[in-house]
Formats: sequence, structure tokens, C-alpha cells
Amino acid sequence: MRKLINAPADVVADALRGLAAAHPALRVDPDERTVVRADAPRPGKVALVSGGGSGHEPLHGGFVGPGMLDAAVPGEVFTSPVPDQILAATMAVQGGAGVLHIVKNYTGDVLNFRMAAELAEDEGIEVVPVIVNDDVAVEDSTFTAGRRGTGATLFVEKIAGALAEEGAGLAAVAAVAREVNERSRSFGVALSPCTVPAAGRPTFELGEDEIELGIGIHGEPGRERVPAMPAAEVVDAALTAIDADMPLAGSELLVLVNGMGGTPLIEQYIAYAAVSDWLTAHGATAARPLVGPYVTSLEMAGCMISVCRLTPELTRLWDAPVETPGLRWGR
Repeated sequence: MRKLINAPADVVADALRGLAAAHPALRVDPDERTVVRADAPRPGKVALVSGGGSGHEPLHGGFVGPGMLDAAVPGEVFTSPVPDQILAATMAVQGGAGVLHIVKNYTGDVLNFRMAAELAEDEGIEVVPVIVNDDVAVEDSTFTAGRRGTGATLFVEKIAGALAEEGAGLAAVAAVAREVNERSRSFGVALSPCTVPAAGRPTFELGEDEIELGIGIHGEPGRERVPAMPAAEVVDAALTAIDADMPLAGSELLVLVNGMGGTPLIEQYIAYAAVSDWLTAHGATAARPLVGPYVTSLEMAGCMISVCRLTPELTRLWDAPVETPGLRWGR
């Protein structure tokens, strides 16, 4: 195992110390494992809290800041944060208007966020959870019952964060988060596995000429293992699966071509060119493209394609200013 780490047991704490040093505007607690925006809590503002296992950076800690999350809670690599962490972050950012928990649909995340919400409500804090379950590849997997929460988590955090920044109430912010999730779909492809530092071995094995269609962000099994194919065929497989679940013709789309951590940007742009061609041929428009490693899986090679069917209001909120380590525009 060749990784730029000090010790497997210290990966998350060391990374959080680096995040704190690189972005002093954030309040990062490597011991309590919380990342909080500098001006929190903001009285009268709905606060957004998200999190999950580490290894998906910049998700979630890299999306803390104005226009997006108020706090993030990183667990160990590919391991859910514990309820006490989530509660501490919730308490740190609540400003009296309630807190939205954005939770990817993984069993540990769902259970631990639910427990933290109950503890917060015992303290008089109103908490509403929104579950993200955008993956179309498989219905159930190693880590979850139902569809997995993957690339569209970024869409939910950004758009709901923009509405909260404008001063909307908790019910409205939760409603737009659910709307984004309902209008979003994702499909991932792995060209190589990744290695969890504590395990010291790849999460799965692929033959020299094999790829995995429908992979999850923790290295979970996908739909099928197939011979390697050109980028255009990979994109066709992904978008065909998405289109079968949520027809795209006639839609203006927010489109993310997401590098999984080990894919060069040049290859991500090759994939996006194929995405653009496919959408044009099928009567859809990529109104808002985003290309880059935003929801990663350690050093896994491959990509995930995520789309959201936009409305004028969702487009406006996507375009609203955001200032975080991982996403920044309009300021």
C-alpha cells in the first residue's frame, strides 16, 4: 500500500488538521471531528449539516461555507460519523430556525443521523432530515437498503444551501432539498478499485481488461463487470441507465461528470464531451455543466455521471454565490 499518509489510524485527524491549516476561515476540530463555517451560528438562519465517511473529499467538509453547508461531520474512512459528532455539529450551528440534516442513503448514516436528531430535539432544536438516494445502478447494496446516495448529494447541498442563505424557513429549505433529490439521478463506473488505509488492500478486484458498471462510492458491487470499452460507450451505458429511470428528453439539466479520485482531468473532459454528444442526440440540454473530482472514492479510477432536471428556480439557486474550499463562484 503506497499512500501519502503518516499512519492508517491517523488519516482523518491528520487530514482535518491540514484542512484547518489550509482554510483558516473554517472552524475545524480534529478531535471532535467537526467542520463548522466561521460565522456560525447565524441567528434566524436554517442551518445545514451533512456528513458521512471520509474518503469522498471534497464532500462534505470541503462544502462548508457561505451558500452551502453550515457544518460537516467526517467519520473514519468509509465509516459513518457517530451520533455524538453529529449532535455537536448540530448544536454548534443552530441559530433558532431549525437544522436540516442532509443524509446519504447508507444504513449507518441514516441510523446515526436519526439518533442525533432525536438527541437534538431533546434540546429543543427542530431537525428535519432529507435522504439522498440518487443512484440508479442497484436497488440494494452492501451498505444500504434502497438506492445509494451518491453524486447528487452535491446538488442538494448547494441548492438547499443557497435557499437557506436567503433566509427561507426550514420547511421550504427541506422541500427544495427533496425536490432536487427527486429530480436527480447518478450512475458510476469504476476502472480500478481503491484501498482503505486501515484495510491495506483493494476493496474489490478487477481483471486487467475489466471495468465495473454501477459502482458505489465505497467500492460496493455494481450492476455488472464488463470488458473495458471506449469512453463514449461507458457514457452511453451510464446515461442509458439514467434515462431508463428518469427520461431526459426535453430537459434542461445540471450535469456533473465526477472524477472518482484517480481519474485525470483530461479523461473527465473526454467523458464530458461524450455526455454532451449523447444529450444532444437524445433531445436534452446540459444547461449547467460541472466537471471535476467532487465526490470521490479515495484513489479509485473511473467517473460518476449525475444529472438533475432543472427548473428556473433550481437554476437560480444553483447559480447563487457560494464560497467553500471545494466550490466557489459569484463572490
